[in-house]
Amino acid sequence: MGRHKRGDLLTVTIDDLAFGGEGVGRVDGYVVFVKGGVPGDSLQVRLTQARSRFGRGVIEAIDQPSPHRVEPPCPYFGRCGGCRLQQLNYETQLALKAKQVADCLQRIGGLGEIPLHPIIGAPELYGYRNKMEFTVAKADGQTVVGLHEAERYDVVLDIERCLLQSERMNGLLNEVRRFFRERQLSVYDQESGEGLLRFMMLREGKRTGEAIVNIVTAQPALHVFSDLTQRLVGSQVTGVVVNVNPKKASVAVGVEEHLIGGRDHIREEIGGLTFQVSANSFFQTNTLQAERLFGLVQEYAGLSGDETVVDLYCGTGAISLLLAKRARKVYGIEVAPAAIADAQRNAKANGIDNCQFIQGEVRFSLPELIRQGLRAEVAVADPPRAGFHPKALKALLNLFPRRLVYVSCNPSTLARDLSDLVQGGYRIEAVQPIDMFPHTPHIEVVAWLDRI
Repeated sequence: MGRHKRGDLLTVTIDDLAFGGEGVGRVDGYVVFVKGGVPGDSLQVRLTQARSRFGRGVIEAIDQPSPHRVEPPCPYFGRCGGCRLQQLNYETQLALKAKQVADCLQRIGGLGEIPLHPIIGAPELYGYRNKMEFTVAKADGQTVVGLHEAERYDVVLDIERCLLQSERMNGLLNEVRRFFRERQLSVYDQESGEGLLRFMMLREGKRTGEAIVNIVTAQPALHVFSDLTQRLVGSQVTGVVVNVNPKKASVAVGVEEHLIGGRDHIREEIGGLTFQVSANSFFQTNTLQAERLFGLVQEYAGLSGDETVVDLYCGTGAISLLLAKRARKVYGIEVAPAAIADAQRNAKANGIDNCQFIQGEVRFSLPELIRQGLRAEVAVADPPRAGFHPKALKALLNLFPRRLVYVSCNPSTLARDLSDLVQGGYRIEAVQPIDMFPHTPHIEVVAWLDRI
């Protein structure tokens, strides 16, 4: 293996895709990761990073394009940090995601042969997102509202039209940006801590047509948005809220929320139920695929009507309420107070009285329920990307329900947790990947386990 250095120009054939979407090729055994590379490409690559065993590079020229390569339709592709796989045809995206799930289960989980089903593709490849979060920044004296440039947290692209959201949401994006500029509202500066505007988030009910605008500010200067609510509420949106985040942390969640006009939530319909979703509550971002995912959870849970179910990391209660129609009792646990409030309202709005929602961390709340005498035949879990906290997984194994349904947004942590569950006395009955986010590296997986 020759010693390569930064700036070298290499001829690289891409033969795989890494987690995160980079193309992977080898030059005399030396591994090269290439942003935008597609399996089957023959490329001229300039190294931007060179380590002893691997390097990273950018494409200088495409000698021979892969048959899987397509022209990305987004004008921001390559600069925006969002969609990283638009240059791949969709069939190849699905194949590579399925392969990554299999690799994780075998390499990280050490699970060997398991019943891994073919990946379920999305019916909509664009316009599928019901929620988008945009950063407000200053560039060349102009207020910009957009998405971060790839691998740059200090550069925000002024996005006029994102293909992942509906044209209606794109219209709202431009309307709100125009308002910010007309009123010459100040933009928050991370270094000085001065300025007002930080983020702008849009949320849309795909089934109901309702929409909400959530503006995140550094101070509660609510009066400056009164004209915006008059312009939008009723004709274009259901409500406008302001979340105030005075802290240094660059997050689009406030310590306090204020309703400026209309309602502080939207409604969405899935599986015959209506869900109330507030600005900061978790709800599946792809409505059509969420219906498929929830259908899988219901199928795998295999409820007859007599079971007690625990729904861990339940969010706004979508899975809990859908399962409640076929269960004796459902307990939902979620750490976010706003999500629990939505879940309780959703239960009341749908006339469901056999759900109990508990606000708290699973690692603390589940052991407490067990101490109080909880017994459950079925457990469902949809943890964050980090997967189960060790104490939460230990509590689940102490509960030892006869059936588990695990919904994961991270195949790596899923593989780790499945391995622990298998060692704890479970058998994997099915693993079903489902593509919730076309053109991105993200993969959702639903696993069904039964107690041995």
